[in-house]
Amino acid sequence: MGGTTSSTGRGGGTSLGDLPENCVAEVMLRLDPTEICGMARLSRTFRGAASGDGVWEAKLPRNYARLLAAAAAGDDSEEAAALELEAIPKKEVYARLCRRNRLDGGTKEFWLDKVGGGICMAIYSRALSITGIDDRRYWNFITNDESRFHSVAYLSQIWWFEVRGEVEFFFPEAGALPTINF
Repeated sequence: MGGTTSSTGRGGGTSLGDLPENCVAEVMLRLDPTEICGMARLSRTFRGAASGDGVWEAKLPRNYARLLAAAAAGDDSEEAAALELEAIPKKEVYARLCRRNRLDGGTKEFWLDKVGGGICMAIYSRALSITGIDDRRYWNFITNDESRFHSVAYLSQIWWFEVRGEVEFFFPEAGALPTINF
């Protein structure tokens, strides 16, 4: 960049803050969300570009409106009732979807992976049909504060078992496979 001395006497010519915000936003489109947040700390221009809806909308799955509605439906707080998609900046939509969002009475959770952007889902063992799950000779439910569902199914012994379950969910269109945790 230029090496001319400015009239303020700081000895610098052009700085990062002199870049047009739309150029910075174009660069940010090619970064992952954690890098965007890091770049937002560089200058006011970078912070402005990092807050732009275009940058964050590109990081959201195509069906983000449906996902946000599902998150709001599973949220018992008044915040959920106040969510109006048009009024929320896309950066906030992204942040909301990255939090764990409960579904089906708290037996399932979904969230957006902050780095890869994929949809992740966790399903509570009681939301599944598992062979012998009600037979205490084979399975026990143990209270565990470290579990997101506050209890875990502990398998004592078994010769075989089958797990069945259904998930009614609006996964993004082809190309993004979900990660499902049990």
